[in-house]
Amino acid sequence: MPHISVKMLEGRSEEQKKKLADALVKTLTEELHCSPHYVTCTVEDYTAEEWQGVFKKEISDKPQERVYKKAEYDPKDLL
Repeated sequence: MPHISVKMLEGRSEEQKKKLADALVKTLTEELHCSPHYVTCTVEDYTAEEWQGVFKKEISDKPQERVYKKAEYDPKDLL
């Protein structure tokens, strides 16, 4: 039932995304003591322009107590 969602700038290969998903699922199952049978993972690519809206919706507009790792950059610097 846990779901991992990765949103990032475009440019990584399918092999990199697959390795990332495998590593994240492995870590999640170890930390939460659950079976990978119940875990799903998505990876979504965005342009720097699209990322501005994603960053706002997924990071800056979220209650800060739900953002466990804060951004250390300004997304506008990606443009």
